Amino acid sequence: MSDSIENRPLSELKVGDSASLTRNFTQDDVQIFALMSGDMNPAHVDAEFAASDPFHKVVAHGMWTGALISTVLGTRLPGPGTVYLSQNLQFRKPVFLGDTVRVSVTVAAIDSTAGHAPRATLRCTVVNQRNETVVEGDALVLVPTDKISRPRMHLPRLELRDPGVKLRALIAQAQAACKGQPPLSMAVVHAVDAVSLGGAVDAAQAGLIAPVFVGPEARIRAAAQAAGIDLSPYPLVATEHSHAAAETAVAMACAGQVRALMKGSLHTDELMHAVVAAQSGLRTARRISHVFVIDAVGQSRLQLLTDAAVNVTPDLEAKRDIVQNAIDLAQVLGIARPKVAILAAVETVSSRIPSTLDAAALCKMADRGQISGGLLDGPLAFDTAVSLRAAQTKGIVSPVAGMADILVAPDLEAGNMLAKQLEYLAEATIAGIVLGARVPVVLTSRADLPDARLASCALAVLCMAAVPARLASASASAGTDNPPPR
Repeated sequence: MSDSIENRPLSELKVGDSASLTRNFTQDDVQIFALMSGDMNPAHVDAEFAASDPFHKVVAHGMWTGALISTVLGTRLPGPGTVYLSQNLQFRKPVFLGDTVRVSVTVAAIDSTAGHAPRATLRCTVVNQRNETVVEGDALVLVPTDKISRPRMHLPRLELRDPGVKLRALIAQAQAACKGQPPLSMAVVHAVDAVSLGGAVDAAQAGLIAPVFVGPEARIRAAAQAAGIDLSPYPLVATEHSHAAAETAVAMACAGQVRALMKGSLHTDELMHAVVAAQSGLRTARRISHVFVIDAVGQSRLQLLTDAAVNVTPDLEAKRDIVQNAIDLAQVLGIARPKVAILAAVETVSSRIPSTLDAAALCKMADRGQISGGLLDGPLAFDTAVSLRAAQTKGIVSPVAGMADILVAPDLEAGNMLAKQLEYLAEATIAGIVLGARVPVVLTSRADLPDARLASCALAVLCMAAVPARLASASASAGTDNPPPR
């Protein structure tokens, strides 16, 4: 592309002059034009609706091609200084997603008679890659009389950003998984504020959960009334205070009365103390850990980060379970063999940085079958874990580097800071869940957005929906000679 832009003024313009440009019609064009114009006609932006249409494809807004014609007139022929007076266009055929069109304008007549500014009529045509004319017509413009040559303006790069789009797809996946099934029964612990109540009710209305509110009845009902939330469809189990609410909810899970827990307006450690208590019955042989599911803008897929909420300074054995919990969740989300990056500050093993020693040990544990289902590598710095360019620049040869599905933080502080940096500096939307107990535990934050709360409930739904398949797989792998213990 030239560094300058110039016109053909009246003195240089003659009948038969022509100019053109070629453009491919992409999904970005669909969204940009809809955002700019406000035209949300489903024939243009809704692929499902378009499939029921005779064309069976998303089609371009008619004036997308009109805008391309204007581009040629204003930048090439006659070019800068041209003023649009009128246009007469006929739209002969639709432009489908993926089509390549060639836009041409040809000077058909020039009127430079005295008494008015000089003008020209240009014949305009738009032809697709099948040599079909999709648009044709005429444009009448005022022709510039002075030669104009200007440096081409630098325009900012346009990026379409849709925070949370992958988590919304996850919610839809969970809704499909529980279609025809009763929603997941979930104890909502100490929901004494509007945010906690609203998140649970939103998930219930989305068909994901059947909430049972557990906590001080008067405070819960007062908060619901103040927020205008109707709690009449949902059961409420009264307790004296938050500590009792946590213990009661855990006891309900042990008894099979609910199949998941959700944190309300109480401290995480208060709820988790009840969950991990030796007498509670929710503990398993696996260490309990937390996994964030991160929808980062600009990334093509969801990524998992662990552990940023439960294990403060996990030792090697705890990290083994933390990694295995994350791999199991990734497989529930459809990642058959997730790539796991064990994070540290550097990519080399050093006795001065204990996290690098743990990373190397975890990779060897995976080699020996102590961790299964994933592809591990580490130590990896964050940049080499998520960026192929960074990995290649540093000479890191690894099937995980630059393509990690799971990021394993060295400790809670590092993981928590990383999660919040992604959320508040990089527009990531984040859901989270606690794994390793007999039931999933949804840990919400007062600052969570509605999509994040729904997605966290969706994670619990998908985990519980996968339980029968996992039990069947475990039974099959045990074989007939070694039946599972009763």
